[in-house]
Amino acid sequence: MVNNSDDSIAAAKKPTFHIIREVYDSGNAHESFEAELDKGLEAKVDYIIIEPTRLGDETSRWITVGNCLHKTAVVSGLASIISGVLWQERPIFSAPLCAVSVFCTGLYTVSWNYDPCCQYQVERDITKLKSLPLADVSSPVVLGYSDNSKTKYFHRGVTLLSAAFCAWQIYKAYK
Repeated sequence: MVNNSDDSIAAAKKPTFHIIREVYDSGNAHESFEAELDKGLEAKVDYIIIEPTRLGDETSRWITVGNCLHKTAVVSGLASIISGVLWQERPIFSAPLCAVSVFCTGLYTVSWNYDPCCQYQVERDITKLKSLPLADVSSPVVLGYSDNSKTKYFHRGVTLLSAAFCAWQIYKAYK
């Protein structure tokens, strides 16, 4: 007989969350809010609820810029490969797109890759937000945890493939 009680416990698991309250009890309140955010990020809780408006806006913008760099690198890398296949005799089209992809990937790797905040996204799904204790929190920014290791490997793979294809095209053109 197989015991499925572990499966039912995992299915009924409630999401974990960390609430950062906007309480100004000292002159360095913003630093204490950041320390609370770091605790939540390090704990890898499912949701981080940020009540302080300034910290929520800064974190949201940081995540948005990282997402933009990631998507720009992937799209420009794929566009570089596609343009290289379509116009094989003219690497002038794919080389700038490849350079954009390499630049964005490098910048993302240096600035965002090792930041635990890159594993979170701003949660906007109403059904998920309803399951969180937001009743006594004023205008929060909610961050939801999502493992992004597969997307980072895809991101780097597209950039490497684009760079290799572009280098091969340039070598072939000047041979």
